[in-house]
Amino acid sequence: MRALVAFAAVLALGAHAQTAPAPFPPGNTQDTFFGTVVGDPYRALEDIGNPDVVAWAKSQGDYARGTLDSLPGYAVLRKRVVELDESAPAVVFTVRLDAKGNLYFTRRTAQDNTYKLYRRDASGAETLLVDPDDWQKDSGKPHAINYFTPSQDGTLIAYGISPAGSEDASMYVMDVATRKHIGEPIDRARFPQVSWRPDGRSFVYMRLQERKPGMPATEKYQNSRVWLHEVGRPASADVAVAGMDVSPRMAVRRADLPFLAIIPGSRYAVAAVENGVQREVALYTAPVASLGKPDAPWTRICDFADKVIRWAVHGEDIYLLTYRDSPRFSIIRTRLGAPDLSQATTVVPASDRVLTNFAAAKDGLYIEARDGNVKRLMRRTWGAPAAQAVAVPVEGGVDIMATRQELDGAIVALAGWTRARQIYAVGRVGKVTNTGLQPLGAFDAPEGYVTTEVKVKSHDGALVPLSITHRAGVKLDGSNPTLLYGYGAYGITEEPRYNATRLAWLERGGVYAVANVRGSSVYGYDWYKAGYKATKPNTWKDFIACAEYLIEQKYTTSARLGILGGSAGGILVGRAMTERPDLFAAVVPAVGALDMVRMETTANGIPNIPEFGTVTREEEFRALLAMSSYHHVKEGVAYPAVMLLHGVNDTRVDYWHSSKMAARLLAATTSGKPVLLNLDYDAGHGVGSTKVQRQRETADYYAFLLWQTGHPDFQRH
Repeated sequence: MRALVAFAAVLALGAHAQTAPAPFPPGNTQDTFFGTVVGDPYRALEDIGNPDVVAWAKSQGDYARGTLDSLPGYAVLRKRVVELDESAPAVVFTVRLDAKGNLYFTRRTAQDNTYKLYRRDASGAETLLVDPDDWQKDSGKPHAINYFTPSQDGTLIAYGISPAGSEDASMYVMDVATRKHIGEPIDRARFPQVSWRPDGRSFVYMRLQERKPGMPATEKYQNSRVWLHEVGRPASADVAVAGMDVSPRMAVRRADLPFLAIIPGSRYAVAAVENGVQREVALYTAPVASLGKPDAPWTRICDFADKVIRWAVHGEDIYLLTYRDSPRFSIIRTRLGAPDLSQATTVVPASDRVLTNFAAAKDGLYIEARDGNVKRLMRRTWGAPAAQAVAVPVEGGVDIMATRQELDGAIVALAGWTRARQIYAVGRVGKVTNTGLQPLGAFDAPEGYVTTEVKVKSHDGALVPLSITHRAGVKLDGSNPTLLYGYGAYGITEEPRYNATRLAWLERGGVYAVANVRGSSVYGYDWYKAGYKATKPNTWKDFIACAEYLIEQKYTTSARLGILGGSAGGILVGRAMTERPDLFAAVVPAVGALDMVRMETTANGIPNIPEFGTVTREEEFRALLAMSSYHHVKEGVAYPAVMLLHGVNDTRVDYWHSSKMAARLLAATTSGKPVLLNLDYDAGHGVGSTKVQRQRETADYYAFLLWQTGHPDFQRH
């Protein structure tokens, strides 16, 4: 969408943007895969530099903006979203520690438009280190902090900055005491996973390859390498440490992403080789002293087939989270000096709980364990026979945010479905203390709202967890506008979380439901794999079952039911809509993956092949075609109202996914309901969006859903 302006100007724009733009002319592009002809009538929209494509997309974006702004109730709703969002004094996003216990964190106060980077020392004194608005003043474009890593002693910090939601970060190194930069920024450092050496003056980081003129976009994430950088020296002097053809002892393919970690208190470094978004990793180890040397003696710890997805180091030992013994995972240990998985010791055995994450601290391993739809915190102190539960003051979701090998305890975030996240410090003796980094705002723990947890029988009898939040005493008479949300990919589970802006929906009588469909890992690895590639249809069939349940139990009706899904969740809502267009009043795919047949022609499509598949293998092509919403739109069908949200600078899911889907739906639907292509020209995938951008997007999808589900305050008369 266009750059944000004052409310008055936005509303004025709506007055002359109500005429629907002309449809985009279809073509007759066809591809043949394994004897199957696949039509692609809007292939031309992939050429985002074509002036005709640019003009059509802008006309659609202007029309969407004007339509939403002119809705009765929109201005009031957006004002309420702003009030709710800015009711908390601050929002903290990421937290890190140095070896001295100083905290580094990104925070956005109620007055800020972007997250800024701060340091808090042991006395509680805070220092502003990085303000992205400094870059915006120079360029006119919003910027965001993508990552940051302090050196072990906290004297230096490396961080990444990217413009306009693109996530394409350049890395800077700052002297913390003076706030002055050292050396020149390093480009192509999108997600480098910086790891400092003990000297505090050098670090290793992963850098994308330089794309030469004429290189296709699909080369972006190919042939990446880990480099050793000396602070103050140019990046051209960096030494390659890991990557394809760097060491004969480490198997790295062109599409693999190598990362390296140097762990305080250990003589060994660990290299992780990742195959795009595949959850399993291959791990190698070598002495820290050998890094950068051509004869570094890398030894393999595990390969992709060994079913390891996470790891942590303590001293000479490495701990591995694996599903080799159970789809609910266990934690095993082997020696870095002589790794041998066949002789590994089980330190946290599998149980009914699903182990999801863990981290090492001075006093032990801190572990996240999912128990149904509640995630609990556990700790296994070094040398103890078993892990013990850590009592926390909020039941719902727990996330380990930061630990250090030199420090006891952990920094964790706690949240619930009706209670916003707060940040706590867990001490050595189990004492849990609120850090005060994230105080509760006026609307962050509302009274009078409840969450009901149910399990819904899907098409094949599988029981799908569904969390339903609403006002206490809601009438089950089918009259409630209902928003059903889901994701269902990469094993990501929807855990209890709350944002005050959700009240803008709930206080208008809305029901907010979250489905943990297959493709998540709410029940473990097998639940994830049951919504993956050829089994992906379970994902949207589970979602359809949850929608039918909400109607059967009279929370709502199809005329009052809207669905929302973002990114890979675009597959979920897009295919639910194309399979059951009669079931929903409105559909919102946000930055949605909607043309899966063409996904791997994009830069980020290659790293996603492990999750979704490739058209070069017949079985996987057929799975991709099955999950591709764009290819399942049929002529002459009465589709629900649809609003496609997308940032034009999206580097994860190219925005033509949404423009092609919009063009296809506009040409096919007979319902007369709107199809809006809602574009933001200063945003990407949502990472790095400013506060105002997020507020506007939230108001947009709530207003659209309230309009289409019949709320009286949003109807034109």
